[in-house]
Amino acid sequence: MIRISEVKLDIEDGIEKLLPIISKKLKINQSEIIEYKIFKESIDARKKGKIRFVYTVDVSLENEKAVLKKNKDLVPTPDMKYMYPKPGDKLLENRPVIIGMGPTGLFAGLILAQMGYKPIILERGESVDDRAKSVDNLFATGMLCKESNIQFGEGGAGTFSDGKLTARSKDLRSRKVLEEFVAAGAPEEIMYSAKPHVGTDILKNVIKNVRKSIIELGGEVRFNTCVTDFIIENNKVKKIIVNKDEIIEADAVVLAIGHSARDTFEKIFERGVDVTSKSFAIGVRIEHPQELINKAQYKDYAGHKRLGSAEYRLTYKSKNGRSVYTFCMCPGGSVVAATSEFGGVVTNGMSEHARGKENANSALLVAVGSDDFEDNHPLAGMYFQRKWEQKAFELGGSDYSAPAQLVGDFLEGKTSNELGTVDPTYKPGIKLTSIDDCLPSYVIDSMKEAIIHWDKKLKGFAMKDAILTGVETRSSSPIRIVRDNDTLESTNVEGLYPAGEGAGYAGGIISAAIDGIKVVEKIILRYRK
Repeated sequence: MIRISEVKLDIEDGIEKLLPIISKKLKINQSEIIEYKIFKESIDARKKGKIRFVYTVDVSLENEKAVLKKNKDLVPTPDMKYMYPKPGDKLLENRPVIIGMGPTGLFAGLILAQMGYKPIILERGESVDDRAKSVDNLFATGMLCKESNIQFGEGGAGTFSDGKLTARSKDLRSRKVLEEFVAAGAPEEIMYSAKPHVGTDILKNVIKNVRKSIIELGGEVRFNTCVTDFIIENNKVKKIIVNKDEIIEADAVVLAIGHSARDTFEKIFERGVDVTSKSFAIGVRIEHPQELINKAQYKDYAGHKRLGSAEYRLTYKSKNGRSVYTFCMCPGGSVVAATSEFGGVVTNGMSEHARGKENANSALLVAVGSDDFEDNHPLAGMYFQRKWEQKAFELGGSDYSAPAQLVGDFLEGKTSNELGTVDPTYKPGIKLTSIDDCLPSYVIDSMKEAIIHWDKKLKGFAMKDAILTGVETRSSSPIRIVRDNDTLESTNVEGLYPAGEGAGYAGGIISAAIDGIKVVEKIILRYRK
């Protein structure tokens, strides 16, 4: 096939208009085109009063060599097929074990299963259907299930999110991930959309179907199975303990535990695994009417059926030198209760595929690092997170309600007493207050500056009735489980493979899945089944 870039359609043009444009670019008759596939679709809204769709297209022709020879600016479509690694020579005596079933563990398990290694996946939380019931119960009653919630359970934290499938990495493994998602029931459009997303409603079924594939290929998935200890001898992992008393022998263990497995962080540190503190970011969720965001981004085209709900991504450098940015923006979504510990409040965002709800929300975060933590302990960042989560819990009324404040009051330094035109979406509920008491002063100051600055770029961002809901502290892992750059094993424990977001090597569904694949490729290259 031949790859053609910069194929443009006006917003009112149907997709059928691509064919004549392609033939014109190739200087051939339409009849010579066997088929074409969209590789990438993006929106160009830079020109005032005009929005266009821009495509990269792969075209199959009767005589591709002749067309390429005539058109020097064209290139053959690159081979993007995933190449499975060649198994090594050393016998893997025990089945590989994967701890955690977020995107990292899910795709680590899938690749191992596809190559016949019959992995065992251990997930502390529930299956996605049972997990959804536990999450709904928290929203409705304020009763937290500590082992199965927004953070823990089949699919990981990404299951209850916007389901964004973007990655800055050019790694070809990302296409393998998208292909497997589509095979499991995700919309075909994620293969070519510049900003693909699935939505929590579809993602739940996709994850179940990937799990079924793993099991059909000989893998084993165990829910409600928490790893409580590690037996390490002579700097090599030998066994793991689950649910405090069951022993599983293991030669290769993928540690795909996610960024909120604090008890596991403490246990591996206790067992001498090399762990360091790392920077992350904390802040709040900010909610606006989705219609406001649509108008700010798309102007006269706001509400157009081909555009859907608008997104934004904003950055700012505060006067104190800190990076401030929006993160995990959820168009037409909800703010959700994302704690995994008793006595703490954590927020996150979630959207369904249609992104059809009234509000837009996004994390509004400020970077923090080791200088902000109480000491130099490797887990100091984790304790720092917990401190502010507990303050938010107390400020919200100690019933998992979240502290919230109107943006106008926040900028003026006033406590909020009543809502305006924006209805908060956080469940089980919010308590209007001043969020100054549940975040560090330098975070508060940085957020105020950023909101005022961004209002000049995205009209209405500083809307006085917009709502800030605190706190968001789980933007990324507070630690890095140090691994060798070549083998991807722990630097001081053989057979232990830290992977994904919790280990400090990814951020988001696709990058976490890619890292899971990278790690098991190393296991396969070393061991034969």
